[in-house]
Amino acid sequence: MGRDRYVDFLRAWAIVSVVAGHWLITALVREPDGAIRAPELLAEIPWTQWLTLGFQIMPLFFLAGGYAAGGSWAAASGDASGWVRRRALRLLVPAGIYSGLVLIAVGVCQLVGVDGGTLELVGWAMAMQFWFLPVYLVLSALTPLLYAAHLRWGLLVPVGMGVVAGVAAYVPYGGLLGYVLVWGVAYQLGFCWRDGLLRGKSLALVGCGGAAFVGLVVLGPYPVSLIRVTGQDPSNTDPPSLAMLAWVVAQVGGCLLLAPLLRKVLARERVWRVVRGVGGASMTLYLWHMLPVLIVAACFYLTGLAPQPALGSPAWWGLRVPWLVVLGVVMAGVVAGVRPLAGIHGRARLSVQGRSWTLWFGLAFAVVSLARFAVHGFAPDGRFPLLSALGLAVGTALVMPGGDRPVCDGDLPHRSSTAASGNSPVTEVS
Repeated sequence: MGRDRYVDFLRAWAIVSVVAGHWLITALVREPDGAIRAPELLAEIPWTQWLTLGFQIMPLFFLAGGYAAGGSWAAASGDASGWVRRRALRLLVPAGIYSGLVLIAVGVCQLVGVDGGTLELVGWAMAMQFWFLPVYLVLSALTPLLYAAHLRWGLLVPVGMGVVAGVAAYVPYGGLLGYVLVWGVAYQLGFCWRDGLLRGKSLALVGCGGAAFVGLVVLGPYPVSLIRVTGQDPSNTDPPSLAMLAWVVAQVGGCLLLAPLLRKVLARERVWRVVRGVGGASMTLYLWHMLPVLIVAACFYLTGLAPQPALGSPAWWGLRVPWLVVLGVVMAGVVAGVRPLAGIHGRARLSVQGRSWTLWFGLAFAVVSLARFAVHGFAPDGRFPLLSALGLAVGTALVMPGGDRPVCDGDLPHRSSTAASGNSPVTEVS
């Protein structure tokens, strides 16, 4: 099966939308005493919750990830431990480097006496995107089993996962399972898409998913916001709700409807070069995109240089344009600055031979630690998160290969062209 540029576009577009969405809803206010406050836009101005319908497109990333993982696993030699280890490291290495640098900064700030409340807020901002990492790690680890189920039962697998997710929503602690099941539906539909099982079903997916979403929001208990809003219960994302599941189905259908048109656009080499460039930096964008916010806050808000129109006023919305432009410029500098770090994994490929028990224990440690960072941030209560930091370090070390023999690309198991794109971090994650 040839390379599908549309799959790479979906992954890149999903990451760019997440970054733009986070930047757009981030509001900063300088208090008279010089302190910086970050009001929650979605809570302060409720109509903005409708904007999340356009920016919550992570289902597309899981869909494209399933598509690529299905092709990669189908072409692999059947070594599940080696395959999972490679894919886990493509995520854990950049996430570990990022976390290590942030944790060093947290430790230094705590030692020099930075205010605990400020440190907690900054630590949360730098970890707010981490919810994705443990979920994707679990789905990657389960791929051999999920793909085997796909080969046997096809579309019945995502349907069954959706039904179980609906039941789990009403079971104590079932929400934790919901993260894997709801996002797993999109991942599993990626298998189905790749193997042609969704051909001719795009309108049905849009219609059924869209109708279910409207019904659950209008007649049911769920809010319209597809991003968590403080005080809103139930939430559509924490854990993923039935309304989010319906949105996943509708968005997958919409993606399939647009595929023919966008494939024609992506056939143009100029467009493809842009998509490929964004894709090559997408893991860096995803991990580091809140750092520009902190830099701009220090340069313009702490100094009092930034204008302060009322939150949600026409002037405030007008300033969103230069706000996004400035953040984009700073982000370009961040990407250039961390590029040597982002290339570490690509430059130092090691043998994937290792004991399988270290892989699975390592994944467990890493998943729990990343989940704790996602919930509590890098500085819970203004303190250094020693247990979570140790858990991530130990987990990553256990996932690392047992051997240290450098290997060339020819020594690695064959990967399908749909899953390979050189050193593109976005493909490495998928």
